Amino acid sequence: MKLNILLFLNIFLTLLISCNGQTSNKLKKTDQFTNGDTAKELGSNIMVIHQDKDDIYWFGSWETGVYRFDGKTFTNFTTKHGLPNNRIDEIKEDKFGNIYFNSCHPNSTIIKFDGDTFTTLTAIPSNDWKLQTDDLWFRHSYEFENKVYRYDGITLYELQLPKPPNLPNPFGIYSIYKDKNGNIWFGTNPVGVCRYDGKSFKWITEEDVTEFRDEGANGVRSITEDKNGDFWFNTEYRYSVYDSTTLKNNKFYTRHESIGGLDGKNDSDLDEYLSTVRDNNNNLWFVTYRNGVWKYDGTKITHYKVQDNAKDITLFSIYKDNNGDLWLGTHENGAYKFNGIAFEKFAK
Repeated sequence: MKLNILLFLNIFLTLLISCNGQTSNKLKKTDQFTNGDTAKELGSNIMVIHQDKDDIYWFGSWETGVYRFDGKTFTNFTTKHGLPNNRIDEIKEDKFGNIYFNSCHPNSTIIKFDGDTFTTLTAIPSNDWKLQTDDLWFRHSYEFENKVYRYDGITLYELQLPKPPNLPNPFGIYSIYKDKNGNIWFGTNPVGVCRYDGKSFKWITEEDVTEFRDEGANGVRSITEDKNGDFWFNTEYRYSVYDSTTLKNNKFYTRHESIGGLDGKNDSDLDEYLSTVRDNNNNLWFVTYRNGVWKYDGTKITHYKVQDNAKDITLFSIYKDNNGDLWLGTHENGAYKFNGIAFEKFAK
């Protein structure tokens, strides 16, 4: 039963999320947008959420473009307003306040929004790997081409992530995470997770990440650090990552047994999750596909059901906003927000 559920989830999610540089300038502040449609509510499939520096919320949909919410009004942007298509997989922001949308289907397309217009960035194939503080990193579409994008505000570089040793097969990039030291991590399917520190690439292979080694890779869809600096790669284990220069040895990481299945059962379907975030109180929050949200405070695990009309709904992502409030992106039920007790559907 566990295998069948895992295979169904992996196939569904793989289908679900397979998917000239411009000079940055100051985001033009306007009270109202004239090039979007006013919407009464959010679309049903809100996959990703972002709150910008001005506290404006952006909701990325899989089918109906992007929604802007200023606290009073929803404004919906779609292909008729300049988006190349209506699927949004990532939302990011640069230091100037420009907003970027990445659509990973059918091919990766990165769009810059300066407050007035949408501009599609043209990627330049390159081997110019760098770590710069203000760079933005984007995933490539979920074709197995092991590519990522680095944008320095002027040029969008298309980079090829080197393959791990002794694993020649192609792979896709499922997640990107910048750690507290400024290193960039890439979660992949099906070859594990890679860290780039500005000089070299180091791998923790799929064999040492997944809890389902004999049942097919699920991919590293989420990366985060806990309060102790240990890493979590959407599994029940945690990983201590070392600076080999300080330790004067070649050890890169240690894999620790940790929380186990979220539900505490020995034969659990909840050894892996889709998305995670650390809240302002250093709790870790884990989002599962069909089994709600789980909070880990370092000692105990608390389960929060997420339902619509008393039925469990399918979830995709969790996001912490500027105030520390937690939001959920869902497949078919819009966005949910945590009220301190439960996650409730968001409506203005």
